[in-house]
Amino acid sequence: MALIVHKYGGTSMGSVERIKNVALRVAKWHRAGYQIVVVPSAMSGETNRLLKLAHEISSQPDPRELDIVAATGEQVSVGLLAIALKELGLDARSYAGWQVPIKTDSTHTKARIVEIDGKRVQQDLDAGRIVMVAGFQGVDSEHNITTLGRGGTDTSAVAVAAALNADECLIYTDVDGVYTTDPRVVEGARRLERITFEEMLEMASLGSKVLQIRSVEFAGKYQVKTRVLSSLTDPLIPLEEEMHSGTLITFEEDKSMEQAVISGIAFQRDEGRIVVVGVPDIPGIAYQILGSIADANIDVDMIIQNQSVEGKTDFTFTVGRSDYTRAMDILNQQIKDKVKAQQVLGDPKFSKVSVVGVGMRSHVGIASKMFRTLSEEGINIQMISTSEIKISVLIDEKYMELAVRALHKAFELEQEQSKV
Repeated sequence: MALIVHKYGGTSMGSVERIKNVALRVAKWHRAGYQIVVVPSAMSGETNRLLKLAHEISSQPDPRELDIVAATGEQVSVGLLAIALKELGLDARSYAGWQVPIKTDSTHTKARIVEIDGKRVQQDLDAGRIVMVAGFQGVDSEHNITTLGRGGTDTSAVAVAAALNADECLIYTDVDGVYTTDPRVVEGARRLERITFEEMLEMASLGSKVLQIRSVEFAGKYQVKTRVLSSLTDPLIPLEEEMHSGTLITFEEDKSMEQAVISGIAFQRDEGRIVVVGVPDIPGIAYQILGSIADANIDVDMIIQNQSVEGKTDFTFTVGRSDYTRAMDILNQQIKDKVKAQQVLGDPKFSKVSVVGVGMRSHVGIASKMFRTLSEEGINIQMISTSEIKISVLIDEKYMELAVRALHKAFELEQEQSKV
């Protein structure tokens, strides 16, 4: 008997009516002979409401107590869904994260999963029950409730699927799959039937909001077959149709996938560029500049160090716009004089646009085609970074949507890929 894990997002669980629809969908799978574990998010807006309450009481709530508060949203969801399934005449049981248990480290508000003991859940499944597991949460070695941070329910679902050796993890969301780019930017964006974990990981890290990046890492590491599909369709559509809908995220690179040189265009709107001008070109200068930035928990993205001229070089990097001001303050107050920089320059109004595809490994000319396309649109490239399956450029933010549309057209992503 195949074991399937379902994950439902906040929108899918957003009202009593939608919870009843989720129950109908889960019941359909169960009655078709599948063992089902469901990992739902809190109802849409509920986590924000709970965190707002905590911050109305304290400007800096204790992280341990904040986790106690935030974890209740998912517990409400699993309880309501279990009740809805029982109303349909099915045997269902819900668990909070600590009851499974989902064991985590002790980093409150952004804990990482260490281990999942699936024995209790498996016993219920073997007894014919549908099991609900609260996502987003776990318990540390001191029996404190922890939460995994934003998007943690995706990670919970994939981790549960890995622990139970599930045949597939279905991520139900308010979109019907992974697209070649954001349909709100490019009207002709096309849903992908399948994408590799590597491509999905790159797209998630580059701003695609379909899946939380930690869940993709987990799925790739443990080779959990994962599918993204819509929960807003009729819950009673034929099972065979639903099983082949959405986008399959796979570790297999078959011939039909290799034909698609580029799978998608990803982008991040809010990038800040910082240039530390005229620093000595000596060993360790990069660490001296970026060490304090890392200590402040600021993620650095693209990095360029210029060619040395008379023993001096310029060091350029990008950060998210939300971290830009803080990074500039650290550099001006702590780093500039220490590394004997001439000045620190910055501009927060940039965007990053990337082309992603495993086909880059076996095809030449992708970079030149990308650069030519941007040049023809009069778009100046400020920085470039590459990986084996990705090319990213930093451009002025006002050209971001134009760049995405032009690249999407240049790489013919509106067209259906032929299949072998």
